[in-house]
Amino acid sequence: MKLIGTPTSPYTRKARVVLAEKRIDYEFVLDAPFEPDTSVPAYNPLGKVPVLVLDDDTTIFDSRVIAEYLDNASPVTRLVPEDTRQRIQVRRWEALADGCTDAVVAIVLEKRRPAEYQYADWSARQQAKVDRALQAMSEDLGHRNWCCGDFFNLSDVAVGCCLGFIDLRLPDSGWRKAYPNLAKLADKLAQRASFRDTVPPVG
Repeated sequence: MKLIGTPTSPYTRKARVVLAEKRIDYEFVLDAPFEPDTSVPAYNPLGKVPVLVLDDDTTIFDSRVIAEYLDNASPVTRLVPEDTRQRIQVRRWEALADGCTDAVVAIVLEKRRPAEYQYADWSARQQAKVDRALQAMSEDLGHRNWCCGDFFNLSDVAVGCCLGFIDLRLPDSGWRKAYPNLAKLADKLAQRASFRDTVPPVG
């Protein structure tokens, strides 16, 4: 199978971490959807990465759908619990982390617009989402070792990729000082091979 994406995309990284944790071999195909010669829309009509292309050329897109597919494709390291209540809690964490990431992406894209066209109120609204999400994640994590339950799972993957993206794109946000328990979790996740091997390049 192939994974189409970019090394700086937090959603692509999420899929790559899941692939690594599930020990599934794949080919990583670099394709930036914002480039004029991109082929991403041929695989995903929404023109977004990541896209997982199966051996029969079936395409799966959206990191949440890809993660669910991969978790059922291999029995190694179950990332989403089978118990309904626990599964919903993991998915809730994932939704919170992905939503926070969405807001960071919106801030970054707004900053790339010419200064005279930037909308300060829009950026402030997105920043408020990030701030609330970080506070909620910190409060929900508390003193636990992992986001949800007693073992590493998809909630930790989603949160780790979100925090890593904030470090990459909003390095002066100060979240590590404000939320030391999240910083501790991020540092622990950074020691896992799946996260170490997918650190996004600066730039």
